[in-house]
Amino acid sequence: MSTTDIGKDVPTTPGGVRVERVVTSGTFELDGGSWEVDNNVWLVGDDRQVLVVDAAHDASAILEAVAGREVVAVVCTHGHNDHVNAVAELCAATGATSYLHPDDRVLWDMSQDQPPGAELSDGQTFTVGDVGLITLHTPGHAPGACCLHAPALGVVFSGDTLFDGGPGATGRSHSDFPTIIESIRTRLFELPPETVVLTGHGDPTVVGDETPHLQEWIERGS
Repeated sequence: MSTTDIGKDVPTTPGGVRVERVVTSGTFELDGGSWEVDNNVWLVGDDRQVLVVDAAHDASAILEAVAGREVVAVVCTHGHNDHVNAVAELCAATGATSYLHPDDRVLWDMSQDQPPGAELSDGQTFTVGDVGLITLHTPGHAPGACCLHAPALGVVFSGDTLFDGGPGATGRSHSDFPTIIESIRTRLFELPPETVVLTGHGDPTVVGDETPHLQEWIERGS
């Protein structure tokens, strides 16, 4: 289902770049378990081109939201199957290149037959219209987990690194709680406090709303 109801006030830039959300449903599978999940697929673009963050579950729903625009990139925040299982079909349909941090190939290869199109790196910038999106390597939930910061929009796409209420899960293989805490503390909590956090699942939050709770999370543990 495609929706522009993001749940937070995210502006449209003077050049017409806006954020859209597609919510898709499927399964997350890891360590022999399977869970039903709803994923946020984020589109950043104007009327001509768009960047897709996390192609999850349903390529047809994402293509409907793309609506014929040029897809400049499909950026994977990490390699868990529920965030990448529509990448191949979406890229085949649009000619777009997918990007994944190389530290997450171990997760990607668990569910994908073909390699990602290109490597994602810390500090790498993507441009859509008048918006630049800066890659932040934020390991912890997964070794190659990354976020995308779009200063012109006042948002960060956090994947499964930060949610409304705390860090992403670290109880499964290839994840680590102290690492995700350090990523949040040194990368995401260094962003302006008014930055809207657009998450991989569920509702958005704001950096300044989450920052005061860091010590609580540390004491709570993974």
